[in-house]
Amino acid sequence: MRFEGIYTPLVTPYNDDFSINRKAFGEAIEHLVDCGVHGIIVAGTTGEYYAQSTEERIELMGLARQIIGNRVPLIVGTGAIRTEDSIMFAEAACRIKADALLIATPPYAYPTGREIALHALAIDRAANLPAMLYNYPGRMSVNMDEETLDRLGRSPNFCAIKESSGDPNRLHMLARDYPHIQLSCGMDDQALEFFAWGARSWVCAGSNFAPEAHLALYKACALEGDFTRGRAIMSAMLPLMRVLEQGGKFVQCIKHGLTLRGIDCGPPRRPLQPLNKDDKRELAEVIATMNTAITAICEGSMR
Repeated sequence: MRFEGIYTPLVTPYNDDFSINRKAFGEAIEHLVDCGVHGIIVAGTTGEYYAQSTEERIELMGLARQIIGNRVPLIVGTGAIRTEDSIMFAEAACRIKADALLIATPPYAYPTGREIALHALAIDRAANLPAMLYNYPGRMSVNMDEETLDRLGRSPNFCAIKESSGDPNRLHMLARDYPHIQLSCGMDDQALEFFAWGARSWVCAGSNFAPEAHLALYKACALEGDFTRGRAIMSAMLPLMRVLEQGGKFVQCIKHGLTLRGIDCGPPRRPLQPLNKDDKRELAEVIATMNTAITAICEGSMR
């Protein structure tokens, strides 16, 4: 499978009582498809999979498949501490005919490179689906090191990696030493660098509410090779990225950003708390400024 374009890790809208808002879930999917994203990921970090029951996760992947149909690829996250649970989610993804899996390092367990590889290979044997690896040491505490990648690179199903370490040296290593594993940007403020090093896809939570901006950067850099325009777009996006990353309010910001577009995503599940009024105002101002700047950049390029 070729991963090309913008892949959105979908939020999970909740009602005020923290139950799943299925209507808003469908509206969010339709919004993304209409805006032209290239794929949708269910049960990623942004979707708060860690705060959901097994039954909810399986229901949501099936609901997403039903709503999406075959319009864009559906990728399902298998994140769990126990390998047996990840296998169960992968098998459920097979049943709903997911197009690919997102396979992360098991959190908290602190596995070695060999153990991460064996975990992923067990999922691969059970599901036999294309898979995007997910390296996120900020949450998982360990990297998918060279031993992991060497072991997994022998299976054609492990065809991409979402790299979220933030380490430029890993970006260089992946691009240089593992060209057979497609490079996907997982660190938003380094998107320009990822595209410069040959990445063809970007898994970006901000595309839940700002798909146009993310698509504009992808088009400029990956499709047209116009890094002068890409730098201008990236410069316009950086203030938003700083707001998203500050103060541990990432998921809350993403959900409120989509709420600003008329799709009420509700609160995050506890222990996370909603944004306060000042945070909401700052986010809205940054988004508006970014949109104005990127519109001007893109219109100027078409003259």
